[in-house]
Amino acid sequence: MAAILPCGTRLHLQHGPIDLIIGADGARDEAFAAARSRFATVLQELVSELPFLRRALQSDRRGPNGTVAQRMTRAVLPHCRTFVTPMAAVAGAVADEVLAAMTDCAAVSRAYVNNGGDIALYLAPGHSFVTAIAGLDGRSNGQLTVRASDGIGGIATSGSGGRSLSMGIADAVTVLAKDAASADVAATLIANAVDLPDHPAIHRVPAHERDPDSDLKNHLITNGCEHLSLPEIHDALQNGRIVAQNMIRQGLIMSACLFLRGETCHAGMSHLVPLPGDMENA
Repeated sequence: MAAILPCGTRLHLQHGPIDLIIGADGARDEAFAAARSRFATVLQELVSELPFLRRALQSDRRGPNGTVAQRMTRAVLPHCRTFVTPMAAVAGAVADEVLAAMTDCAAVSRAYVNNGGDIALYLAPGHSFVTAIAGLDGRSNGQLTVRASDGIGGIATSGSGGRSLSMGIADAVTVLAKDAASADVAATLIANAVDLPDHPAIHRVPAHERDPDSDLKNHLITNGCEHLSLPEIHDALQNGRIVAQNMIRQGLIMSACLFLRGETCHAGMSHLVPLPGDMENA
C-alpha cells in the first residue's frame, strides 16, 4: 500500500509487517517517488535471506547479499560478543535504506522515515527535528530535539512496550546514533540489560513459547513483572545505563534514554533529552 496521508505532506507505505511514515521538505514529490520505488522489493529481499538473518551473528560468517540485510549485519557486528541476530536491526535498516533512496534522488533539506518508531533522519545544515518520546500510556515522556550539527541519523526505541520480545524489563529505551540500524540494535541490547537477573518478581519464558518464529528461540524473554521497589527500579536502570555508557565510549551510539516504572535515566548527550526528574546524568 502507498498513500499520501490526509495532511498532504506525509507518505504511508505498508507491506506485510513493514509500516512506514515518511516526510520530506524540499523536492517532496521526487523523494516520495524514490521511496515508493525502493520499498517495492524490500520485504521480498529480506524474506529470501531470513535463515541467515535469524541466526546469531559471528564475525567470520559470510555476509548476506541484499543491501538492507547488509545494513543489518554491519549494525550488529560490533555487538557479536553477546547473543544478537541481524533481526535486531531490521526496522532501522529498512528505514535507513528507504531514506538513502530518497536523499540520493531528491534535493531535500530535511527527511525522515519512521518505521514503527525507529526513525532514519536526514538534516541539511541549519535544520532540526523535534519529536516527542511517548510513554506506555500514550502520554509524552519529554521532547527530543536533534540538530544537523549533532550528527545523528537514527532514533530507535525498544523495550517491553514495543512489538518485539525483550529479555529485560525496560518500559522503553530510546537511542540516538549515526543511523537507524545502529540505534535499533543498541536500543534492543540496552533494553535487555535493564533487568534484575533472577528476581522473583520477573517472570520469563522461552521466546518460542510467545513466538514460534522468533530469532531468540530458546532464550528467556520477559513475560511479566510484578511490583518493584524504587531502589530496585534504579538498580535495573543503572544496569542498562552501564551498557549504554560502554556503547558511547566505543563510538557506537551518541545518547540513550531509559524508562522504567515512571523513572528515567540517560547517558551521553543529555542536552538532547530535556526530561524533568531524571536520575543523575551520566
